[in-house]
Amino acid sequence: MKGFSAAVAVICGAAVSSAFVQNSPKAFIASISGNNVEKSSFALSMADDDKAFDQEQYIAESKEMRLKHLEEQAMFALKIACENYENAVFPNAMIAGDVVITHLLHRMGYLKDGKCKVMVVDTFHLFPETMEFLNEIEGHYDFKAEIFCAEGVPVKDKEAYDNKYGADLWKEDIEQYDKVCKVEPFQRGLSTLNTNCMINGRTRWQGFERAWIDQFENAPIGGGLAKCNPIAYWTLEDTFNYIAKYEVPHHPLHAKGYPSHGDAKDTIPIPEDGSTKFVDFKFEGDKTPWLDYASERKGRFVGLENKDGSTKTECGIHVEGAEKTFDRDLWEEGSVKNVETTDDALEVIKSGKPSVIAIYAPWCQFCQGMEEDYAKFADVAGVDVYKFRGDEVRDFVQGNLNTQSFPTVNVIKADGTVVKYDSEDRSVDALKSFVDETLA
Repeated sequence: MKGFSAAVAVICGAAVSSAFVQNSPKAFIASISGNNVEKSSFALSMADDDKAFDQEQYIAESKEMRLKHLEEQAMFALKIACENYENAVFPNAMIAGDVVITHLLHRMGYLKDGKCKVMVVDTFHLFPETMEFLNEIEGHYDFKAEIFCAEGVPVKDKEAYDNKYGADLWKEDIEQYDKVCKVEPFQRGLSTLNTNCMINGRTRWQGFERAWIDQFENAPIGGGLAKCNPIAYWTLEDTFNYIAKYEVPHHPLHAKGYPSHGDAKDTIPIPEDGSTKFVDFKFEGDKTPWLDYASERKGRFVGLENKDGSTKTECGIHVEGAEKTFDRDLWEEGSVKNVETTDDALEVIKSGKPSVIAIYAPWCQFCQGMEEDYAKFADVAGVDVYKFRGDEVRDFVQGNLNTQSFPTVNVIKADGTVVKYDSEDRSVDALKSFVDETLA
């Protein structure tokens, strides 16, 4: 295109007389001679050969060229992940980028031949549409996802989850909720599937926490596990352009105003009035609130804060330290005695002997944090010191052992009175002082 070449020549400093103009009756041609620029109104034209320049067509073709390149780049990354690694696994959250990756994996045959396994983490707080949509794409692409959820809870059994961990765990301790419902099942899934390369849909466009990711990296998860980010360089607009181009099945919440989705409890439409939607493979309303940089996840983690008071932006799966899952019990050795059952706990209360009992959950980071000091305390307490796992019998420990959260330390007096230790200072000296004072 001569006009375009001339524009390049101008940028390079050459004296030319050519340019292209906008598709508008009021557009102008800039006649350039040396450093002089003259503007005059003309109908759409190209100066050299009088061929019309269609700006809209140019933009559309440029986007198609970009998307074609991004597709090829993503498919090349997926080829490396699925051909060079024996156990590539795709944790699929069914957000816009994930449905693109699902479609790419299908195009390449990796879902059908099993070279890439798909896993899904069900937090028991997802939108109802999410697991329904999973069933839909499983049928559409002919694959079966492996579903993982909180440890010790059957898949799809929300009642069992509530009984074991508490329906309000996310309100009581969001970090523990993330660990129990997201990080631990995520890690267990990768381990169960013997993953050596994890495929995921993170992009640089999603925000500053992800602004420097590349298509491949060593994850902080699992110690050396390869991590493939096939759409790392895509914008959210690229993602929806791909969905529209191939009419890719996508989450029904996009048609209800949600650019992204996670847990129903803390996800909202953007804008909040739901005026921006993606319906029948095209946008309705102003699409910029979705497509601006770092806007995809604006409706996520709404109202949630980290323990340090900062705004929550990550669920914990992709942050440093997520590999530090906990897969053992606490106080397996030493002077701390184990209380096995609720009946045994009642026996301790009614024994007529003073004692101390810690109600704990092994996955709780605060219980883990007191493990060493509580063990040392047991050696010098002068009374029996017990542990009792309470996360699986919440109703019992709430009713009998003053427990609303973990850990809870109680002093049991000889008359059976159960006195709660309210301080968060769980050092040996602090515990010993409280016990001595309570039993004096």
